Amino acid sequence: QVSLLESGGGLVEAGGSLRLSCDCGTSGRACSSYVMGWFRQALGKEREFVAGISRDGHSTYYANSVSGRFTISRDNAENTVFLQMNSLKLEDAAVYRCAADYLGDAFMRKAEEWDYWGQGTQVTVSS
Repeated sequence: QVSLLESGGGLVEAGGSLRLSCDCGTSGRACSSYVMGWFRQALGKEREFVAGISRDGHSTYYANSVSGRFTISRDNAENTVFLQMNSLKLEDAAVYRCAADYLGDAFMRKAEEWDYWGQGTQVTVSS
């Protein structure tokens, strides 16, 4: 089993920055064995892929809507994945959730392809 706990959400003005964290805990395989990702879901909308990162952190993938503004990274020694969000826009407001998968790939864009999920952290962007 994998437990994922997000933090770092909050209220920020448009154009501002936030850094989300996802702490990973497992009862078996090391967190570094899992590809990790971030998804978001705005009110009334479907969950959408934001970013994914490979097990070793060397490969990253982004949704077109956040490419160039968001950066995903991981610290396998600390079992933590980060999402640095810059130049935030009103449309970035959503609940952001961390995801993990053991067998899959970091570029999986469908939520149903990921096995483990955190509860999420709210990001609110004001004008």
